[in-house]
Amino acid sequence: MTPLVSIIMGSTSDLPVLRKAADFLEQMEIPFEMHALSAHRTPAAVEKFATSAASRGIKVIIAAAGMAAALPGVIAALTPLPVIGLPVASTLSGVDALASIVQMPPAIPVATVGINAGMNAAVLAVRILALSDEAVAARYNAYLGTLEQKVLKADAELSALDDYKFQVK
Repeated sequence: MTPLVSIIMGSTSDLPVLRKAADFLEQMEIPFEMHALSAHRTPAAVEKFATSAASRGIKVIIAAAGMAAALPGVIAALTPLPVIGLPVASTLSGVDALASIVQMPPAIPVATVGINAGMNAAVLAVRILALSDEAVAARYNAYLGTLEQKVLKADAELSALDDYKFQVK
């Protein structure tokens, strides 16, 4: 199947964070691709990736980076597609990457999720795709229903504990 989402990271050391995104996309039956390209070490390859993404059928890009975190912004400057920036905690607890991704100049937006929030990056990508795909929307809505059931089950289990002393006033 043609990938709809592209997950790109500046280094394969970011893969554990991006595995969460990939797992959720698989769960939602969204075809995706993964790449490891550096805005600093492979700028020509990043340019080729970003400028060809739309013509290859990609609808959303999840771009992860730590440290200087240039990758999401460089990609956003080169493609009209929505780019979701995923800051990775590699130095300074990821705050440096977060600030770098969030602070984009006018007309070069990067939607940004929390530090190491690979799951949220994938959820946002699915929400974007669901706007124009009823099947994706149905799968996502079913997933939301499972979240509600998990919370209600956990609440019932908590209430059943013998040492449950907390009372809401």
